[in-house]
Parts: sequence; C-alpha cells; structure tokens
Amino acid sequence: MGLLPGPSLSISRSIYNISIYVIVACCLCLMHASFLTTAATSEPGGNETDRFALLAFKAKITNDPFMVMSSWNVSIHFCQWHGVTCGRRHKRVIKLDLNSHKLFGSISPHIGNLSFLRVLNLQNNSFEDETPPEVGRLRRLQFLRLNNNSISGSIPANLSACTTLVGFDFRYNKLVGSIPREFGSLSKLRSMFIAHNNLIGNIPHSFMNLSSLEQLNADKNNLSGSVPEALGQLTKLTFISLGENTLSGSIPPLIFNLSSLKYFNLVYNNRITGKLPTEIGITLPSLESLSLHGNQFTGSIPISISNATNLEEIFIGENNLNGKVPTMERLCNLRRVIFSNNHLGSGGVGDLSFIYSLTNATNLSCLAMEGNNFGGILPQSIGNLSTKLEVFAVAVNHIYGSIPVAIGNLINLNWLTMWNNQFTGNIPTEIGKLQKLNKLNLATNNFSGSIPSSLGNLSVLIEFSVYENNLQGCVPSSLGKCQNLLLLDLAKNKLSGTIPLDVFNLLSLSIYLDLSHNHFTGSLPVEVGNLKNLGGLYVNQNMLSGEMPSAIGSCVKLEHLNMESNFFQGSIPSSFGNLKGILELDLSSNNFTGKIPEYFKSFQMLQFLNLSYNNFDGMVPIKGVFGNASAISIMGNSKLCGGIPELQLPRCNFTDPKKNGSTLSFKMVIAIASGLLVVTLVFCALYVCWCRKKRERPSTEDSETLFLRVSYQSLYRATNRFSESNLIGIGSFGAVYEGIIDGKKIAVKVLNLLHRGASRSFITECEALRNIRHRNLVKILSACSSVDFQNNDFKALVYEFMVNGSLDDWLHPIGGQGEVPKD
Repeated sequence: MGLLPGPSLSISRSIYNISIYVIVACCLCLMHASFLTTAATSEPGGNETDRFALLAFKAKITNDPFMVMSSWNVSIHFCQWHGVTCGRRHKRVIKLDLNSHKLFGSISPHIGNLSFLRVLNLQNNSFEDETPPEVGRLRRLQFLRLNNNSISGSIPANLSACTTLVGFDFRYNKLVGSIPREFGSLSKLRSMFIAHNNLIGNIPHSFMNLSSLEQLNADKNNLSGSVPEALGQLTKLTFISLGENTLSGSIPPLIFNLSSLKYFNLVYNNRITGKLPTEIGITLPSLESLSLHGNQFTGSIPISISNATNLEEIFIGENNLNGKVPTMERLCNLRRVIFSNNHLGSGGVGDLSFIYSLTNATNLSCLAMEGNNFGGILPQSIGNLSTKLEVFAVAVNHIYGSIPVAIGNLINLNWLTMWNNQFTGNIPTEIGKLQKLNKLNLATNNFSGSIPSSLGNLSVLIEFSVYENNLQGCVPSSLGKCQNLLLLDLAKNKLSGTIPLDVFNLLSLSIYLDLSHNHFTGSLPVEVGNLKNLGGLYVNQNMLSGEMPSAIGSCVKLEHLNMESNFFQGSIPSSFGNLKGILELDLSSNNFTGKIPEYFKSFQMLQFLNLSYNNFDGMVPIKGVFGNASAISIMGNSKLCGGIPELQLPRCNFTDPKKNGSTLSFKMVIAIASGLLVVTLVFCALYVCWCRKKRERPSTEDSETLFLRVSYQSLYRATNRFSESNLIGIGSFGAVYEGIIDGKKIAVKVLNLLHRGASRSFITECEALRNIRHRNLVKILSACSSVDFQNNDFKALVYEFMVNGSLDDWLHPIGGQGEVPKD
C-alpha cells in the first residue's frame, strides 16, 4: 500500500521553498547594498575624506578679502569648489590652486589627507606659521608652490618621501634652518627654488644624486661653505643661482664643463676666489648670463668670452680683475655689460678700443665700467652704440679729452655718469638731445666754458652735478624747466652773477641744492622759501650779501644749511625756529648781529652749530646743543658771554632789578647831566669839523673810497689768497700785496707779527696816518685787526695803490744814477 502525501509533508515543502526564497532575497539585498556602496565611492558626494580635509583647510583661513572660499559649502560638490580640481575616474582632489588671492591664515595639517593631490599651489598669499609635515604624506605630489608668503620654520625633511616631486618653490618666505640632506633622494626633481629666506648651512653633497635637476635657485640666504663639486656632476643643470650668500672658496672646475648651463649667478656677499678659466667661452657655449659681481676673482677677462655667442649679460664688477678688455664683436646678443670697480685698463690710449666692438650689440641697454684704470680718449664710436642704451657709466677712471658730440645719438640714455675723470673742453650742447636723461653727473673734471642752456630740454632730469670743474658765467635760467630735479650740484666752479630765481622755483628739489664755492653775488631771494621739501642748502664761500630772508623758515625739511663765508648781515630771523629737523647749521664768517636765538636749544636733532666770526652779542645758552662744546663753535664773537665753562667766555654782568634803588630825582639828575654833556660834545664836534673844513676840504673821491670795515676774508679774496703773483714787496715789518676790492686797486700791507715791534708799528702807523694828511703821502683806506682761518692774529693796513713804485725806488734807483725824477 503506497504512502500518500499528508499535510505534514506539504508544510515541510512550503517551509523549504520559503527558506530558499528568503536566502535568495538576502543575497540580492546584499548584492544591491554592495552595488550602492561601490556607486557611492564613484559618484559625486561620496568621498568624505577629501571633503573633510578641504573644510579643515578652509577653517584655517582667517581672512579672505576676495571671498573666494564662499563657494566652499554643502550646496555643491567639493569638486566644483573654487580652486579645486578632481580626477575624472575616482573624483578625488588632484589639484588645489588658490594662488594670488591675498588669503591670510595657516596651512592645515589635514592637507595631508588629500592623498591623490598632485599640485598644491598657494603662492602669492599671506600664509604664515610652519609648513605642516603632513605634506610629506602626499606621495603623488608633483608640484608644491608656496612662494611669496610668510611661512616660517624649517623645510620639512619628510618632503623627501614625495618621490614623484618634480618641482617645489619656497621663495620669498621666512624659512630658517638648513637645506635637508634627505632631498638627495628626489631623483625626479627638476627645479628647486628656495631663494629669499634665512636658510643657513652648506649646500648638501647629497645633491649629486639629483640627476634630473635643471634649476637650482638658493640666492639671498645665509648659506656658507663652498660651492659643492657635486653640482658639476648634474649634467642637466641650466640654471644655478647662489648669489647673496656667504659662500667662499673657488668654483669647482666641473661646473665650467656644464655645456647646458645658461644662467650662472654668484653675485654679492660671497667671497669666491680664483680666476676665470681661459676656455670659459668654449666650454659654456649655451651661457646667456654670467653674474659673478662682488667677489674676489683675479686675473683677466678671458679672450674666449667672445665665443659664447649666446651671452646677453656679463656682470663681473667689484672684483680684482685686471688687464685689457677683449673684443666682443661676436656677442651680438649682449644687453647688459658691467665691468665696474675692478682694475681693468692701464691708463693708456688703447684701453677703450673694445667699445668699438660693442657696436654690433644692437640690443645693448647698459654699459657700466666706472671705477677702473681706463685711460685714453672716449672714442667717437660711442655714437654708434645701440640707440637702446639706457646706462653709460665711465666715472672714476683716467679718461681725458672732450666728450664726443656724437653722444647726442644715444637718445634713450637715462643715466650718464662721467665724474672723476680728466675730461676737458666745453659740455657739449648735444647732451640737450638726451631728453630721457634722469641722471647726469659730470663732477670732478676740468670742464670749462659755461653751462649750456640746452640742458633745459632735459625735462625728466632728476640729478644734475657739475661739482668741481672750471665752469664760468651765469647759471642759465633754462634750468628752471627741469621741474623734476631732486638734486642740483654746481659747487666748486667759477660761476658768477646772481642766482637766477628760476633755481628757487624748482619745487621738486628735495635731496640738496649746492651752489657753494663760486662767485655768486647779490642777496638770497625770498623765493628760497619755495623749496619746502629741500634737505640741504649750501651757499657757503660766495659773495652773497644782505639779510637772511625770513622765508627760509618755510624750508621745514632742511637738515643741512651752510651759509659760511659770505657777507650776510642782520639778525637771525625768528622764522628759523621752524627748522626743527635741522642737523647741521653753519653761519660762520659773516656779519650777523644780535642775540643767539633761544629756540636753538630746543632743536633736538641739531648736531653741529657754527656761529663763529660774526658780531653776535649777549648770553650764550647752556641747554640743548649748547651743552656740548664740541658741537658748537662761537669763536670770533667778542661780545658773547656766559655759556658752559668749556667755552671759556666771560661772565655776563647784568643789572639786578632788586638792587636798582635809584630814586626818581637821581635819575633826573643823571638825565640832565647826560643831556648837557651831549650838547657840549655836539658843539665841540661841530667846532672841530669847522676847523678842519677850513684847513682842508676832503675830495669827493676820498669819501667814495673810504671803507667802513675790511675783514680778513675780503682781503684774502682781494689778493687772490695772498698769492706770490700779487706780492709787491717785502719790508722789515711785513709784506705788501696788490689787490682789487669793488673794482679798485689797493695795496695791502700785512704785518709779520713774529717780528719784534711789529704790533707796536701797526698801532703807531694807524695813529700817525689817522691824524696826518698830505698830498705826497699815500692815503690809508682802512685797517684790519682780526684772525686768519687758522685762528692766528692778523693785522694789515690798506692803502690806495700807487702805480709809480716805492719812495726807495725813486731815491735809490737800480743803476746808481741817484737822480730823483721831477714831478
């Protein structure tokens, strides 16, 4: 009997089928969940690590003036945030570029969680604090640019873990410490820029392993030691810049064999020694810039330099190079050549022949060779140099002759310095064609003639100096057109006439105006007050007269004022009290009178004050600059008193008002007696005058030639510094010189005070000639009792000059004739 399926069997099968369905459903659910998870990692919004890292980076930004971080919010996916670039496949951050947004803050350590990052560019911002070491976790990083920030601390050594790094830039920060030697493991590194920091130590020898390195810039740090020979093994190097460090020693010879080298810079502060290789132009055929300025190189400039036909810049100034400059006719690409401050040249005729070879350099913009031994005449070929030439500097050499007129062809010159040579002749008017000229310095030469009026065409001129030449005539008023002048120096020439008002309308003058050591006459005009920004005014050693204009008090930025050795008179104006920033003030050897102003003692910046050889009177203050005897000079003012003991002046005797007990009646008696005495003296004087007029009436000519007072300074100038060419004769008590004052000839008898009885002779002669008048006696015009420029006593008598010789010559003529000529 067969078995039939019962209810229990049906239930079992149903349970089994349901179980199968549940298992299948669970598997489908798991598969779906796995699919969703995978999709979440590949679709936008799925990667929380990068999003959180970016938000942590944003949190460290404390100032965002351009609001560039405003897009970093949850409303859009982080791959669309400003400066963020994601990869196409995984939607991970591969580039973060926020350069030049003036962001302020620090770099978050969470930046190390952007594990797919290849480029991090934060240059030209204001990030500070240290570079987080977590950057070393970015194993895919290729470019790191943090330059132009304020990042401090040291360079993280674990950056060496970023083995795919191609280039990093830390320039213009505040980094300290040394260059990590671990960087020698960065075999793919092509550029390393760490300039303008405060790094110390040596350049690691491990750099010999940087076989891919093409550019190394570590200038303007404090690196020391020598240039490592390892750099000479990096055959791909095209750029080496180690200038402005403290490197020493010589350059490894292998570096001069880097045929791919284009830029080589070791300028300033370094102390590199040795000679330039004779084959440098052959072994470095790709060289475009050779910058060895400011070291200790010796020897000559190699002749082979002309073979480096790609050269654009030669900076080898401030070394100890000597010899002749070789021809450079093949260097057609030259733009800037600086040989300054060496020992080049021999002072001979052919020293400047190389200039002709530079006419092939059609892009030449700078030729600086000042401070050498170049001699000879400046060749006419300078007119054939490139019209792009902007700087031509030949100062401090031994060049003579005149300036070629062809210099007018260099129409783009803005810097022409020829000072301290032996140039002669006139200043060519053709310089007036150089209308882009900013600086013109022809000082300390032997130029003659006048200042050409064509210089008024130089409307952008900032500095003009012809100090210490032999220029004559008046200052051309056309200089008033140079309304951008900051400095005007005409000192130590033979310029004459009055100072043109146009000079005092140069409102731009701010450095200094020097008109000293000339023959200027007239007064200092009130227009001097226009120079409100002037820092220095020098009019000393001229023949200026009149009172000091009160308008000078408007020159409130004056630091140096020198008016010494003129004929100024009157008192110091009260407006001088405005010159509170003045450092040096010299009013000596004039005719100033009155009291020394009290406000000088409150000038806190005043370091030197010279009031000597004037006619000041009264009490000398004791505070401020007057408290330092070495900071002031007041000698030659006989009416001064008081001051600090070191000045050794007499005590001031002032009437004490408390002791003034004179009664009114006593004062009236004194007043009446004084009045009677004055009346009596007046009548006596009138009587004496009447008697004298009756005996002899003085001629008009005598009254015109009478000098009220003659100073040592005026006699010094009148006799051409008491030169031998003006010497008339020598007597027992002194010498007699011929001179000219105000166009009239005089004879000056200078007493030899070392001769016994000379002082008594001076007094006796003054007394006798004061009381004697006779038509056959030479008339005395004046007398001088003073001190010379070395503070020695000086006494002299001034006579009217007689052209017929001395009485002794007439009484005892040469030849023994013994005849006295008749009138």
